[in-house]
Amino acid sequence: MDASRILTGLLLTMKSILNPVAFGVAGAIMDAEGHVLLVRQTYMTGWRLPGGGIGRGEPAEAGMRRELQEEVGLSGGTARLYGLYSRRVWWVTHITALYIVEGATVNFQPNMEVRAITWTRPQTPPPDTAPGTLRRLAELASGAGPAPHW
Repeated sequence: MDASRILTGLLLTMKSILNPVAFGVAGAIMDAEGHVLLVRQTYMTGWRLPGGGIGRGEPAEAGMRRELQEEVGLSGGTARLYGLYSRRVWWVTHITALYIVEGATVNFQPNMEVRAITWTRPQTPPPDTAPGTLRRLAELASGAGPAPHW
């Protein structure tokens, strides 16, 4: 290996340490009447869209399906990418891929991550819905499309 490849590798490693990026997924599970499923997590306040981090090298849709199966017992359905969002948490940039999931089955059992679920119309979310989730529900209700930031 030549010196320029080693130097390039070191510079890329330093950049990733100083400017890390995390990639996550979320799912807006829609029922036939247009309701969306929200979760109340055990470790955060407020109602939120279900989702989480994807594994190293895991395709985004596969990670979304895995997370939603673990959290709410999702099976089947069709998924389409709705939007990619960015947000900054301390020094880490978080990228979230939001999918719309339709025609799926949910078999929820309270678990270590999610203690409750609710179905709501995007236009009338429950009190105590997290701010980012409120913005996503407003996008879905208005048909305006995704904003750049979560």
